[in-house]
Amino acid sequence: MHELSITQSLVEAVLNRTGNRPVTSVNLRIGPLSGVLPDAVRFCFELVTADTPLADAALIIDEPQGLALCRSCRNEFALEDRFLLCPCGSADVEIVSGRELAVTSVEVA
Repeated sequence: MHELSITQSLVEAVLNRTGNRPVTSVNLRIGPLSGVLPDAVRFCFELVTADTPLADAALIIDEPQGLALCRSCRNEFALEDRFLLCPCGSADVEIVSGRELAVTSVEVA
């Protein structure tokens, strides 16, 4: 499960910015095409933050929709997975959003 190492890196990044101040919430943005499972991050967050200033922090994950633009018909359409095929049948598509994996904000006490 690579989500454990990703979550550890996210927590380390937050701790580097907040130091020993208690953190009340961490907001993440995880797109469906990022290859990261939000539920696995939720599970790992609890493990990784134990005995840290983030131990009681709420984890809030925004899960934006994946979007692609068809280069053939110029139609923008939703992506639920990595199957990059426009409803028109073209595979010539550009991913517009859905690959996000970022800490968007942190709230400290």
